[in-house]
Amino acid sequence: MNSQKTKDLIKEAEEKLRDAFARFDEMAFLNTQKVMAAFQNNRVGDACFMPTTGYGYDDKGRETLDAVYAEVFGAPAAFVRHSIVSGTQALTIGLFGLLRTGDTMLSITGKPYDTLEEVIGIAGTPGNGSLRDFGITYREIDVIESDRLALERIDQALAENTNVKVVFIQRSKGYLNRRTLSVEEIGRMVAYVKERCDAYVVVDNCYGEFTECIEPTAVGADLIIGSLIKNPGGGLAQSGGYLAGSEKAVELCSYRLTSVGIGAEAGATLGHNRELFQGFFFAPHTVAQALKTAALAAYVFEQLGYEVEPGPFDRRYDIIQSVKLGSAEKLCAFCQGIQHGSPVDSFVTPEPWAMPGYQDPVIMAAGTFTQGASIELSADGPLRAPFTAYFQGGLTYESGKIGIMSAADAVLNGK
Repeated sequence: MNSQKTKDLIKEAEEKLRDAFARFDEMAFLNTQKVMAAFQNNRVGDACFMPTTGYGYDDKGRETLDAVYAEVFGAPAAFVRHSIVSGTQALTIGLFGLLRTGDTMLSITGKPYDTLEEVIGIAGTPGNGSLRDFGITYREIDVIESDRLALERIDQALAENTNVKVVFIQRSKGYLNRRTLSVEEIGRMVAYVKERCDAYVVVDNCYGEFTECIEPTAVGADLIIGSLIKNPGGGLAQSGGYLAGSEKAVELCSYRLTSVGIGAEAGATLGHNRELFQGFFFAPHTVAQALKTAALAAYVFEQLGYEVEPGPFDRRYDIIQSVKLGSAEKLCAFCQGIQHGSPVDSFVTPEPWAMPGYQDPVIMAAGTFTQGASIELSADGPLRAPFTAYFQGGLTYESGKIGIMSAADAVLNGK
């Protein structure tokens, strides 16, 4: 049973957030219109759901799904594959597809997400096949300030690194204590870079899809990359990732996906097309449910005295809600509360562990139907100061609310 304090807080939050919830619903409607139009324009039919095997040549469903993603994301080209195991692998495909020996990758939003550190070569064992092992230089700056973009910092970075081939932008905060970027801000960053160099602008778009009416490709990004077990899979995709962008960028990345000369023209779908189409159809609505859940969490934990980002009434550009809990014990209690309020494995108590690709022990709550699906109710965080929980997802607002109530009580009770 939930405490009366938590119940009262939830009731108060829902009254205060009524207008914000209405905005999320309107965004879901506008994005559903886009998805519906793309399905209709590309003649999605029952034949698109038929499986292929082997090489997968002439797979109508695969080719149509690629076209649907490209249209919805405002990109000339895209490929979507169930065989991409994670957002990190999708990003790896993109980076290795575009970068060559002697090139420089410049991140302008600070350090990328932890699992990319070994891919880039700023962590891990030399010789494992990182970008650094292939003679690719990595540099980073951070142009994000609390209330502005310090774009002028890009000038010095470009002057010091004349071989910049990829300028990398991470839309979401990841495990950083910063705000998430809006598509409008990303557009300004892209324009600034394009005026000064001939580099590919690559955006890690994970967690951001369908939180606005357009994606970064619509404002000039050469490539956006994401995971299907996050927003665009709609909770139905069991695995997969996508890359969307310019014809040239997508073609080069497709050669890394399969092989030079084959690219995106092969790849058996093995019967997964239906769930990928249907998940993408559900995605705008599912993202709205996750946004409502995140706003609810922000209100409840702010009222309990914790620092949250974004705030409960702030505009949201991804589905992630961070809560600074101040201690390892409270971070663990929060995640354990989320787990106990989940539909799957609610009887499990998560503990911190050394997850592959992370530099600190991480506690992760994921009582999900699909392993690691962060569009479903989940929470995680590294055990390092300021002990921030990163909360996201919620297939339905109702289930998300149950999870928030469980987490609030766990933190209040010190469990």
